[in-house]
Amino acid sequence: MKANWRERIAIEPAIHHGEPCIKGTRVPVSVIVASIADGDTPRQIIDAWPQLTGDDIKAALKFAAEAVNNADFVPLPRTNGR
Repeated sequence: MKANWRERIAIEPAIHHGEPCIKGTRVPVSVIVASIADGDTPRQIIDAWPQLTGDDIKAALKFAAEAVNNADFVPLPRTNGR
């Protein structure tokens, strides 16, 4: 996907309480990413939400990757010698 994910992801308070969604749809990025994590293929996702494209799915994954990359994580304390 050559286009920037910002062209495909919208964060609007009136849609899904501001949860990131694919522009022009009510499909949350989190649903797409979770579907991929559960083993669904892009074709299965598009079959379930025909308003999506392959580029929408790629944009959702790029958005999620950037969100994780920019998140601050606090390591958990080690327990039992681990």
